[in-house]
Amino acid sequence: MQTFEIIKKVTADDLDSLNHVNNVRYVQWVQDIAEKHWVHRASETVLNNHFWVVLSHHIQYKQPAVLNDTVTIKTYVMNSEGVTSTRMVEFYKNDILLAKSETKWCFMNKTNLKPTRISETIKNLFE
Repeated sequence: MQTFEIIKKVTADDLDSLNHVNNVRYVQWVQDIAEKHWVHRASETVLNNHFWVVLSHHIQYKQPAVLNDTVTIKTYVMNSEGVTSTRMVEFYKNDILLAKSETKWCFMNKTNLKPTRISETIKNLFE
């Protein structure tokens, strides 16, 4: 299973009223890293013909992140079958798990805007 990661430095805009990273920001970071991973691995032809939509998010929060923390965000695709794929995203500060997300995505065709079976070629992008 191939992983992809990015680093985020927590800014004041990321915080909620408790001065922790806001849960909405975690959802945005899940979206951001999934998109970056997809764009990084997929060919221009694939990108021009397909896209993903979220079916569900499940996030478990373990520890808070606060202003100026450096958060390592790691992602990998756990499985893909039919038209759906399950992506994991983990958030770490100094190797301590802060949160993890399991998101189910649906693979879509840009021409007809309908779900499309995930081919072996697409699966192989993330193994």
